[in-house]
Amino acid sequence: MIYGYARCSTNESKQDINRQVRELKAAGAEKIFLEYEHGDSKIKEQQGLMFATAQEGDSIITLEVPRLARSTKQLCEIIDLVREKHLRLVIIGSITLDCRDGKPDPMSEAFLQMAGVFSQLELAMIRSRVRSGMANAAAKGKRIGRPQTTLDDIPANFLRHYPAYKSGAFNLTELARLCGISRTTAYKYIGLLEG
Repeated sequence: MIYGYARCSTNESKQDINRQVRELKAAGAEKIFLEYEHGDSKIKEQQGLMFATAQEGDSIITLEVPRLARSTKQLCEIIDLVREKHLRLVIIGSITLDCRDGKPDPMSEAFLQMAGVFSQLELAMIRSRVRSGMANAAAKGKRIGRPQTTLDDIPANFLRHYPAYKSGAFNLTELARLCGISRTTAYKYIGLLEG
């Protein structure tokens, strides 16, 4: 079985996730797991489900290392999992780590780990630039951050599904998916309704 993994930071990035899905299907993915979570998030539910589902000899494909993890530690944990489960991990167009026979190629493993270091470095640089830009804007007297969310900002779609969530008909992840919002936004709306 060939599993594909696509990830975006938020589910507002439909265009990017759709591009990933198209490219993963073209590369042979039979089932694709979609994740709407930041790359360095410690818990990626769909990624965990994918690895739990994958059986010995299966392949996991993704477009680039940052889609899997933005942390070297997390990437090393993924490599260990691929090795333990005897899987093949393919970063399309660049690195393949084949552990199906239990003996991964040391050079491929090293290149994958180095790619993880650069992915983590890239994230740190982006965050540094953002902090610098925010400090510069604040120094100029600009208001930083998003406008305060109020009860009036909660979409009707969310309000329609909220009672079913509250009654236990489905969990927060399902509520967020039904409403086309991130889990973080769902938490925010619930806080406003219950606060």
